[in-house]
Amino acid sequence: GQIIPERRFVEAINRQAYQYEMGDFPTEWEAWIRKKRNDPPTIEEILKNENYREEMKQKIKDVSEKDKLLQAKEYEKGLVAKPVHTQVKGHASAPYYGKKEPSQDPTSTAGTFQPGAWMPPGSGSGHNK
Repeated sequence: GQIIPERRFVEAINRQAYQYEMGDFPTEWEAWIRKKRNDPPTIEEILKNENYREEMKQKIKDVSEKDKLLQAKEYEKGLVAKPVHTQVKGHASAPYYGKKEPSQDPTSTAGTFQPGAWMPPGSGSGHNK
C-alpha cells in the first residue's frame, strides 16, 4: 500500500555523470527531470525554442547597437550629459585621506562624497576636460 514516486533521470553518454555541468542539457529536459513539466520534450520543440532564443539574442544585440548610436548622437547634440565617473581616493575605512585641496573631480572617501569644485579657466591646479 505504499506509493513510490516516479524517478526521472538521464543516462550519460560519452561522459561520466559528474562531468556534466549546468547548461549541458537543454532547459526543456531539465524541466522534465525536475518535474516542472509532465511530458518529455520533443526534438522539434527543443529546436524551435533554440531558434527562438537565437532570434532574441540577435534582436537584443540590434536594439543595443541602435541605442548606442542614438546615445552618441544625443551626446553630440548636447541633449544628454555624458556620465561622470567618481574618482575614489584613499581607503573606504579612512575618514580622511591626503591633502584637502579643491578638485574639479568628484571624490569619495569612507562615507563622504565631495562634488567637484569649480575652477576658473586658466588656473594652474585644475586639469582641462
